[in-house]
Amino acid sequence: MRGSLILPVTIATFAAIIVASLGATITDLGPWYQNLQKPGWNPPDVAFPMVWTLVYALITVSGITAWRAAKTSVQAQWVISLFALNAFLNITWSLLFFRLQRPDWAMFELVALWLSIVLLIVYCGRFSRLASVLLVPYLIWVTIAGALNWEVIQLNGPFG
Repeated sequence: MRGSLILPVTIATFAAIIVASLGATITDLGPWYQNLQKPGWNPPDVAFPMVWTLVYALITVSGITAWRAAKTSVQAQWVISLFALNAFLNITWSLLFFRLQRPDWAMFELVALWLSIVLLIVYCGRFSRLASVLLVPYLIWVTIAGALNWEVIQLNGPFG
């Protein structure tokens, strides 16, 4: 690995680990979650950490790729800012859904999360097609999460 890659790869990897760890810590699969009615197509609980691990790895590579491909320092700062915003929204969804037990609020927040992924795909695609393509599985997974979130609301609401 070239010397110029060590620092961004290290920072991006630690950032992804922190976001994933916060999300996992906030996610409570205890009695409240287990007692929710879920659609028949709900993936088994064991699938979620496996898929998220792959998604976070792709997000990390996408962020590094986009940051390195940015043509100006301003573009590079925007890459970092957009990924940071997305990470915040990602963690906030888990907080709303699992800790506050408000799938209804989480659904509204999920729209912002989904739009932030689209924004990342479009913005990063301006200078790195690879960075954009690497984010597509994330968009698909969050779309599935949104459909699940919606079904949980329909099957269990109202909340609060």
